[in-house]
Amino acid sequence: MIVVIMGPTASGKSALALETARRLGGEIVSFDSMQVYRGLEIGTAQPTAEEKRLIPHHLTGIFDLEKRVDVCSFTALAEEAVRDILSRGKIPILAGGTGLYLRTFLYGMDDMPGDRQLRAELDGLYDAPEKEPQLHERMRELDPEALEKWGSCRRRLIRALEVKLLSGRSILELQGNSPRLLRPGVRAFKLELPPDELNARIAARTEKMLRQGWIDEAEKAISRGLLETPTAHQALGYRIIARFLEGGFSREELKEKLITATRQYARRQRTWFRHQHPEAQVLTSSAAPLPVSR
Repeated sequence: MIVVIMGPTASGKSALALETARRLGGEIVSFDSMQVYRGLEIGTAQPTAEEKRLIPHHLTGIFDLEKRVDVCSFTALAEEAVRDILSRGKIPILAGGTGLYLRTFLYGMDDMPGDRQLRAELDGLYDAPEKEPQLHERMRELDPEALEKWGSCRRRLIRALEVKLLSGRSILELQGNSPRLLRPGVRAFKLELPPDELNARIAARTEKMLRQGWIDEAEKAISRGLLETPTAHQALGYRIIARFLEGGFSREELKEKLITATRQYARRQRTWFRHQHPEAQVLTSSAAPLPVSR
């Protein structure tokens, strides 16, 4: 059996995964695309040393910032971790909010075309916030339906552009022709907290992360080239802190901007999980134990 706990940021996935792993004799596999990086422990809410001592965790803090990690490489690492856990008679507890990585693990890789050299070129052209207008303009010409669906997700748009250039067809059309089946032995759950509760949790966690030293962590990571890295630069909040460090606004304004950005990200996550993971049982609270046993 594989247990999956998905949901938006700050919804309580980590605590629920810890309790479930303790109760079932499991180990946790993080499905957060940014928790794989060392040096971003506070900002990506990685498990503490005490939590790792209590329950083994996989795929957290394993790469330097310069490492490029994509859905293919991450899925391969996750498959290896899950096989290892199962081979020792333990239950893998997959917990995270990176929806595309979870969907790929649960349903398999799509059979759409891909080209590493082209993708590298597209990343260079468009994978930065200031380059999004040019990306949107190109997608408006080539695949307006994909732009309408993923206009707020730069990485998905770049992937859609890659598929369009290689195949001449929209990624939405190809997805509709490629039904996939959920892998066997999976019990999946998704947290859908009331919006007011989730917003309050986001605000409280943001304040806590700032008290823990998020600004100092960000300053060190930025000095090491975080904002120019292939993948780690996508970590939420670090560009906002960079603007604060440049004197762009006050600490109180920083907190509010971080809260706003996190809430916007959580809304996108909720939309993804609602539409992309029909297999998952909805949970409206992270306080109750999962309805699952060995």
